[in-house]
Amino acid sequence: MAPKGPTEEEMRTILMPLMLSGARMLDRHCPKCGSPLFEKDGRVFCPICEHRKRQKAGEMKGVEERLMEKLNELANSLPDEVDQLEKHLRVMEKIIELLERYRKLEGEE
Repeated sequence: MAPKGPTEEEMRTILMPLMLSGARMLDRHCPKCGSPLFEKDGRVFCPICEHRKRQKAGEMKGVEERLMEKLNELANSLPDEVDQLEKHLRVMEKIIELLERYRKLEGEE
């Protein structure tokens, strides 16, 4: 479960620089995380939720990239023996299933 409200690190690295950049902290809070909402250039937003969403997307992208590397590695080294080939292909199918799940999760966020 995601932490409620900003952590001390998030306050230092996200909220403080945002205030220094001219964003205005509002007297309302994010219903999702409890962090203060901000307004800048006419847009009201939760900087903590946006940061966490970008961070999670980056982590998922890293997993996706590693799975694609493994899939390519397996595709480029298919064995000749039928039993080994079947095992190889089953692993490739599992990797493809995982990739599809990750992409589906990315779309739901």
